[in-house]
Amino acid sequence: MLLASVALLAIGVPAAPAAAVREQRHAADPDAPAIGIRLLEIPAARADDPRAQAYLVDHVPPGQAINRRVEVNNTSGERQQIELYAAAATIEENAFTPDEGRKGNELTEWTSIAKHRLELDPGEREAVKVRIDVPRAASKSERYGVIWAQTTSATEKGGNITQVHRVGIRMYLDVGPGGEPPTDFRIEGLTVGPGPGKSPVVTAQVVNTGDRALDMTGTLTLTKDPVRAGPFKVTNGTTIAPGESGQVEVEVAEPLPAGVWAARLVLRSGMVERTAEGRIRLPVETNLAMETDRADWVLYALSLGAALAALIASAVWYLLRRRARPGRELRPT
Repeated sequence: MLLASVALLAIGVPAAPAAAVREQRHAADPDAPAIGIRLLEIPAARADDPRAQAYLVDHVPPGQAINRRVEVNNTSGERQQIELYAAAATIEENAFTPDEGRKGNELTEWTSIAKHRLELDPGEREAVKVRIDVPRAASKSERYGVIWAQTTSATEKGGNITQVHRVGIRMYLDVGPGGEPPTDFRIEGLTVGPGPGKSPVVTAQVVNTGDRALDMTGTLTLTKDPVRAGPFKVTNGTTIAPGESGQVEVEVAEPLPAGVWAARLVLRSGMVERTAEGRIRLPVETNLAMETDRADWVLYALSLGAALAALIASAVWYLLRRRARPGRELRPT
């Protein structure tokens, strides 16, 4: 298999487009050890795939193997002891979700790393070979995992907290006979609504119609002659498993004139691109006025109910008093 070198660093958080996995557990310290990991080579056929430049994405027939090299670097000011290992991952609720520990799956069982421990001086980097051997009996499906580089701090004297800092590269390995299965998706309309902040959010429902997982990126452009706004980037990191659907969001982080805007959303996953167009109205109508009206009606209903209850209580009290008062006696004349 022809391989191409990769120049793009694969360091970041799971929600960032074209990024690897980054995690820091039990360590909110900004001075935590700084390490990085990236792919050094990808299949030549995927050289133009931005997703494959950051993640290990491939298709392997049963009984075959793939070889890759990853580079680990120490960007801190101290010598670091670094562990390398592979751990399981899943796609849950439209998010690529690594296991919190070192739990394995079929993919990690097939993955072997040439070196499991490195000692790197400040600024030093080292390439490590990774091999994935797929058994002949492997079933057809896509598997997920992470190649982790991890540092663990020594527990302070008298303390019971261990700081763990790890960065990793996602693995998306499809196994099956023949060629690679298709990657495809469709966009089912656009809607706009209030966002968590002051900016409105345009949402698209995306359905994965292919046989590979999707990592959604893209941009939104808004037009209302003569004004053109954007492009606004996808703001949520959505990973959609085959056969599933998910929402892709774009925050319109710019104040725009009121009115109807033509919206054009371009979404991508790897080398697959789809476009959706629609019209949205800005500013977004919120439920604030409705909630205020509803609150006024509730207060009015409560006041009316209280007044009615008081009236009924007064009537009952009056009737009971009339019944309890003795009748007047008639004397003979």
